[in-house]
Amino acid sequence: MPTLPSLPTPALDELAPPAVAAAPVVAPAPASPAPSAAAWGLLLVLSLIWGTSFILMKKGLVVFSAMELGATRVSVAALLLLPFGLRELGRVERSRLKWLALSGTVGTLIPAFLFAYAETRLASGLAGVLNALTAVFVLLLGALLFGQRLTGLRVLGIALGLLGTVVLMLLGGSANASAPAGGVGSAWYGLYIVVATIGYGLSVNVIKHRLHAMTPVAVTSLLLLLIGGPALAYLLLGTGFVHKLLTQPGAWPAFGYIVLLATMSTAVATVLFNMLIQRSTALFASSSTYLIPLVALAWGALDGEAFNLWHAAGMAIILAGVAIIHRAR
Repeated sequence: MPTLPSLPTPALDELAPPAVAAAPVVAPAPASPAPSAAAWGLLLVLSLIWGTSFILMKKGLVVFSAMELGATRVSVAALLLLPFGLRELGRVERSRLKWLALSGTVGTLIPAFLFAYAETRLASGLAGVLNALTAVFVLLLGALLFGQRLTGLRVLGIALGLLGTVVLMLLGGSANASAPAGGVGSAWYGLYIVVATIGYGLSVNVIKHRLHAMTPVAVTSLLLLLIGGPALAYLLLGTGFVHKLLTQPGAWPAFGYIVLLATMSTAVATVLFNMLIQRSTALFASSSTYLIPLVALAWGALDGEAFNLWHAAGMAIILAGVAIIHRAR
C-alpha cells in the first residue's frame, strides 16, 4: 500500500476525500445524521438477505463449479438491472465511470468468485462469520486511502478482528462435510474470504466518498452494467454451464438457488446497501456484519454443519473487534 501524506483527522462523518492525481475535484460527502429507524430497518433486512446467501451458494455448488456460480450470479444480477443501467448510462458523469468500475470489480465481481471458491471447502456458516471482517477493512482502508481517523481503540479492534480470523482458520477448521472439522488445509480457504472482504472494504469507501451524489439504483445498475458483460461472456464461452444445465441431474434446482442468490443478495441487497450508505455512514452500513454470521450459522446448523468451541471463540473475537471499531472515537 503506498504511503499517504499526512492528513487532518476530523470527525468520522465529516471527512473529505483526499486529492487523487489526474482526477477531477469532487465535493466532500455531506455529513450523515444519526441512523434513523428506516436505516436500522434496512440494516436488519440486509442482514437477513446476506446471511442467507452463504447457504444458497452451498446449494448452487452441488452442481456448478465456483467459477460457474460466480459468473452466473453476476450475470443474472446484471440482466435484472439492465434496463436501469441503460437508462442511467446517459445521465452519469463520465468521470464517475472509473469509480463505478472499480467498485463493481472489487466489491461485486471478484468476491462472487472468491466466496464461491472458498465454500467448496469451507462451511457456509463459517463463511458468514469471516464476512464480518468487512467492517475491519472498511475502517482500515478508509484510514489508509480516504483520511478516516484511526485511533488506538480502532487499531485494537482491527487487531482483534484479524486475531479471530487466525483462530478460526488454524484451530476451528472448516466444519464442512467434504473436509472434517479441524482440517487446517481446508480452513485456509478462508483466506479467499479475507481477500473478498478487503474488496468490500474498498468498495464501501469508494461509494461513500466518490459516488455519494448518485442514487443507489444508479450506482448498483451501472456497476453491474460495467461488469456484467465480461461475466456473461465468460459464463457462456469459457465454462460448461450451458451443458450442465441441459444434461446434469439437479442442475435446474441448483440454478434456481443461484438465481435467488443473484436476485436478492446481489441485485436487491446491493441497492439497499448503497441506500443505507447514503442514509448513514460507511461504518454503520458495514455493521450488518454483527447479524450476518448468526443468520449464516443458523442456516448451516439446519443443513447439518458442525460448530465447535473454536468456531465460537473465533467468531466472538472477530465480533468483539467489530464492536470496538464501531464504538471507538
